[in-house]
Amino acid sequence: MMTEQTLLLDPAGTEAEKVHGRPRLLLDATMHYCPGCSHGTVHRLVAEAIDELEAEEQAIGITPVGCAAFLYNYIDIDWVQASHGRAPSVATAMKRLCPDKLVFTYQGDGDLAAIGTAEAIHAANRGDNIAIIFINNAIYGMTGGQMAPTTLLGMKTATTPMGRDAALNGYPFKVADMLTLLDGVTYVARQSVDTPAHVRQAKKSIKKAFDNSIHNRGFSFVEIVATCNSGWKMPPVAANRWMEENMHAVYPLGELKDLAAQKAAQE
Repeated sequence: MMTEQTLLLDPAGTEAEKVHGRPRLLLDATMHYCPGCSHGTVHRLVAEAIDELEAEEQAIGITPVGCAAFLYNYIDIDWVQASHGRAPSVATAMKRLCPDKLVFTYQGDGDLAAIGTAEAIHAANRGDNIAIIFINNAIYGMTGGQMAPTTLLGMKTATTPMGRDAALNGYPFKVADMLTLLDGVTYVARQSVDTPAHVRQAKKSIKKAFDNSIHNRGFSFVEIVATCNSGWKMPPVAANRWMEENMHAVYPLGELKDLAAQKAAQE
């Protein structure tokens, strides 16, 4: 587990304490993502959360298409590949067939917030006991940098070279905010992985969502506001800064809904 501490010798020959190591479930495989991509960090958090919950044998991950389509190459659990946008429907079936399992999807904004919108909304409204990890980088990263439903107003993409115009293209789709209104939804959080503090909060939210699925507390949703430096045509450091200055204002971070915590506080 990540938090296991081991005494080692540092370069100076003195004892040092190893606090962080490679997550046990993260396979020794070179990731295919662009340098600076947020996916790699989130993959690590997913692996750590499953390990710390001791849910390796219970976990079933569902991936559709997009940049994360090959997630099964990196985390050593059971995986199911779904058609574009259909991961929530597959997850619903898996959880109902195996109610004692941790079932989650890992989806991008082009997948979940576009072709898969209906599947996600109805799974949430039914209160299906699954968790969704939603990567929002406001662009179609794999297919050429086109506008996504989450693209910011004024943001330039391959299909909005002059910037997204509300009159022509509509407004950014705030999926997490919408899901908080549904009765079947237990937990909604929006986090990022741009700073160490935000990484810790993102892991906490992912772990809480997974725990909800294990214990059948209802639908959980964790949005990760992310970068796509290749799609944004920026180097990694500049992309991270642009995200902080622009995306966090439209997609503010934090826990938006936590019914389990509310119930615990009332007891």
